[in-house]
Order: sequence, then C-alpha cells, then structure tokens
Amino acid sequence: MAWFRRQVKGILTARGQQNDAPAGQWIKCERCGEILTRRALDQNLQVCPKCSFHYPMSSMQYIEMLLGDGPYALHDTGLMAVDSLHFKDRKSYALRLREARRKTGLSDAARAAVGRLGSHEVSVAALDFAFIGGSMGSVVGEVVARAAKRALAARMPLIVVAQSGGARMMEGALSLMQMAKTSGQLALLAQAGLPYLSVLSNPTTGGVTASFAMLGDVIVAEPGALIGFAGPRVIRETIGQDLPPDFQRAEFLLAHGFVDMIVDRRTLRRQLQQLLDHLAA
Repeated sequence: MAWFRRQVKGILTARGQQNDAPAGQWIKCERCGEILTRRALDQNLQVCPKCSFHYPMSSMQYIEMLLGDGPYALHDTGLMAVDSLHFKDRKSYALRLREARRKTGLSDAARAAVGRLGSHEVSVAALDFAFIGGSMGSVVGEVVARAAKRALAARMPLIVVAQSGGARMMEGALSLMQMAKTSGQLALLAQAGLPYLSVLSNPTTGGVTASFAMLGDVIVAEPGALIGFAGPRVIRETIGQDLPPDFQRAEFLLAHGFVDMIVDRRTLRRQLQQLLDHLAA
C-alpha cells in the first residue's frame, strides 16, 4: 500500500501522482458535504458547484464581480471610526478596531466604488462581514450615504450589497443615527427618480435591515440568506409563539412579499444589469 505514503511536498495518490495542494486548501461543503478546493470556490464566486450553497464574499469581491469588466474607482477608503465613547466590554472598542483593520486590511466595514455595469455607470457600496460583523457604525453609514450622494450628483443608479449583524453597539447613538442618515439620502434619490437596487446577502440583520437594506426599488436576495431585524429567540420570547421553519430565510421572505427576487450569485451581475435596463428605459 505504498500509495498511502506521505511525502514532504504533497500526498502520493493511488496512481502514483503527487497532489501538491497546500494544506488548508480543501473545504467540506456545509450543506452537501462535497469536498471542494478553495480554487474551485474562487472560480465559482464562492458558490458550491454541487448544491449551490452560497459562502460569504468580501466587499471587494462583490465590487469586482459587479464592476470588474471595466475600470472603476474606489471611494472613501480612508474613512476610519473613532472610539468617541471610550467603549469597553471584553476588549476596548479601540482595540477591536485595530484588530479588525489588521485582520481585513479594511479601514471599516464598507467599500464604495463607481464604475460600469453593462451600459450603465453605477455607484456601488458593499458591506463586509469580516470587519466586526459588518456592523453599521458612523463610517459604514457615511460610506453608504456618500455612495447615494454620488449617484444623485451624477444621476446614476445606486447598488448596495448588504451583509451585516446590525448596528454597531460600541458607537451607541452615533450608530443608530446612520439609519436616518442613509434613509434620508435614499429618499432624495427616489425623489429624483433614480434607481436603487438593494442586494441582501447572508446575513442581513438589525439596523441595516431596518434602514437602507429594505428601501430598494427592487430588493434582491441571495439564496438561503438570513434576513431579519431581531433574532429568532428574541422574537419567540416577545410574541410567545413558535416560529415557522426558516421564517427569516430569503425564500420565506419572498413567499411573504418582503423581497422581490432571489438570485443565484452566479447570475447576479446579469440580473442587475437587466433590471437597470428596464428601470432606465
């Protein structure tokens, strides 16, 4: 059984061929159990090719997916939150910010860009769950609000990709104010008759759901995305009733009229382009 022998640079297969995949490059699908390589997931937009389970994507990956066919410009990359409340729980907020910046390479949990989606110049903002759970603090709210302002100034559509655990409690009222600020900018966009497409990925919860995420002219959800305000346990204890299965998943929300479409990420770019074609006609 010599083909079981391990080698330093790889593993000898049954046919005597060496597999040079580095350690940590294999993933077992959370839904179907298929063994996947990270390269296969990268080439398939982080979607399992067997069962279509959608893994998380970063804000930059969403921007590349939507605008990567042409040149685009990133905006507001230098905005950084400050610990104005000197908040501390298990760690200080200042330390959490430093650790998140070091881990992700981001200044905060949102990126914004302007580029072309098909024939349309668009303003895009995308949240990033890797940065403190994609929570909406003063910087995230400002990035989304500025993306809406750019759309209004240049009279172009706005697309926002949401993925968030909700408001950033470490900023207190400063975080909650972002709900009103972003909603106000979107109201101006609506008054000007400019399209706003909201894309909900997994998860989209809390104050983000209660503000800009659910204000789109068309609300598009990724398959299986968790979408809601409060968590299931809080709702169950509040109303004193058992909840329907998967009641906060995209499919349940579509059936009950809270989202307009569920779109596989692999066709998302084309679907958004078609929506803009119709809305701009």
